[in-house]
Amino acid sequence: MDGLSDDSPFISVVFVADWIDRGGFWLLVLPFAVFWYHVTHRRSDLVIIVICLAWNLRCSIISLCYELARSRLALGSVALTAIVSIGLQLFGYIWKWGHVDEPQRGTPSAYLIPCRVTHSREHPKKHSFSYSYLAVGIPVGYRGNVNGMISVDDLDVSTSWLSKIWRARSWFRVDAADYLERGNNKLGLRAKLDTYLRSQDANPVDYPHAFLITAPKFLGCQFNPVSFWYLYSPDWTLSAVVVEMNNIFGERRPYLVLRDTTDDATRITSNEGFQPTPIWVNASWKKDFHMSPFNSRKGSYSLLARDPFEGNMEGFSGIDISLNLVSSKDQPKLDVRLHSEDKALGTSHMGPLEQTKFVLTWFWVGFLTFPRMVRQAASLLFYQQLHIWYRPEPLKDSIGRLADTTEAKLELIFRQYLRYLVEQSTSPLSVTYVPSGLLESSEETFTSPGAAVHPEQRDYLKIEILTPVFYPRFVHYAHDFEAISCELAESCTIWADQPETLPKIFLKKQSPPLHVPSFMDYLYFKTIQRLRRRPARITRPMTSAGSVGPTTIPEDVRGFRISPMDALVLQYSIQETRASYRSPLARMFVADRASGGQKNRDREDSEHPRVEPYAYKRITATISTFF
Repeated sequence: MDGLSDDSPFISVVFVADWIDRGGFWLLVLPFAVFWYHVTHRRSDLVIIVICLAWNLRCSIISLCYELARSRLALGSVALTAIVSIGLQLFGYIWKWGHVDEPQRGTPSAYLIPCRVTHSREHPKKHSFSYSYLAVGIPVGYRGNVNGMISVDDLDVSTSWLSKIWRARSWFRVDAADYLERGNNKLGLRAKLDTYLRSQDANPVDYPHAFLITAPKFLGCQFNPVSFWYLYSPDWTLSAVVVEMNNIFGERRPYLVLRDTTDDATRITSNEGFQPTPIWVNASWKKDFHMSPFNSRKGSYSLLARDPFEGNMEGFSGIDISLNLVSSKDQPKLDVRLHSEDKALGTSHMGPLEQTKFVLTWFWVGFLTFPRMVRQAASLLFYQQLHIWYRPEPLKDSIGRLADTTEAKLELIFRQYLRYLVEQSTSPLSVTYVPSGLLESSEETFTSPGAAVHPEQRDYLKIEILTPVFYPRFVHYAHDFEAISCELAESCTIWADQPETLPKIFLKKQSPPLHVPSFMDYLYFKTIQRLRRRPARITRPMTSAGSVGPTTIPEDVRGFRISPMDALVLQYSIQETRASYRSPLARMFVADRASGGQKNRDREDSEHPRVEPYAYKRITATISTFF
């Protein structure tokens, strides 16, 4: 410490640096890691810190491992752990074999289907690739475990702690929660299929038999861009196919494709593989779902799918499906083919060795499907230089993405607020509310007091939320009717079958002065009142080649205190509800002002709905430590 006197102001800094250099920084690792995790709320950041520390101390860690390896006690512990693990795994196999369910006679078995997917892009530039793909085929309506390989809607999967720890129930899973509408998952695949058919004005009685081709879950992971529901008539004749598409944003769109029985379909794909048969579904329909960032939402699809049973339900002959995309100008753009690459394996009679061989051969396919798609997307973007079509908000017939934590909290309060408005209305109303983005939720109907007095004069209204982004946008408005009108006509985040009925619910007079329960509530809601401003309309360029002009947010010069929903929360809610409402609003409004406003956030949400801008996320996470 030459050059420093005892009274130097830098002497303490030098002492701290010397202490850290001698290894004393270990005492700071834990509190720093806890603080960082609390501020960022991201486990990945904490993992990165641990990896960097381990790399920086790799010499010490290697020495420690070497000392443990020389210890007989450590080696004995490792050997004992391995023996116990193998023994429990073998016992799990025995347990699994003793707790399986077989499909009923007269229904198809469950199959493991090794496949190959081929992509051929024709416009605007040619690009082709193919990759292996694992699908399963299951009879819709069956619930249980097939020989420990495939479990379908198995609600009893966790009855045994041993099965839960060692996953002894099945290797592959198909859960109703991953298909069709959200909610009602305990009813199973068959009930959800019947609900969807009724929504399409189809009678489920006409399709009593169904067979699902889909990508299963393996170790909880799944990448399933499309599933095919084969629908059969009472005499086991293929009559229709439900094509259920999923994009990377978590949105879904099922299409009901009917078979034209008056004119047998002919083969339009190559002659490789199976011979032509008259049992095909050949149909076209309009595209209205954003599936790929390299294609617009316009155009049409054409499907050519062969009956995997060929009229014989006792034998599975494999799958052969062609899905073609045509632009709005009738120009072929993309051809996708999914076909069996090897013989499908019935899981009912697979032995332990055959199961082990199959799992070791195909376990990696599901993990690599998404990286393969990312690699091809990078090639299209950087090498082929294709424009990116930004994600639009889903339409009415699509199923929106899952809501995040804030959106889920606001949905609950909005539901209570809508019920309150309907019950306070003087008009005879019956309002059906359909939420968006919730795993376990269903539509709910609210009725006003006048509907019971004058049922013949009752007005029926259905309000359907198309995307969870509606909930945080709604709380940005100070006036209800303005919020509903703008989100319905401009941003298209909500849909109503009778828009003329909306003023009877949301158009109301200004609330009287309220009593604030506590000083903390006063502080929060005063901050919310000061920072609240109307969100900008959700606008975006159609492709990455375009641009969005400057959007001006109109200044609200009307006099108001707080929004009507704020008033309801303050006046009638308990402390826990007020806290769950005011904290997210305060964080959002402060973060919006700090990160450039709601406009940038909505534009980013239109492209990546589950990923907020980096600055916005960091600011929100930091503010959460104070609110």
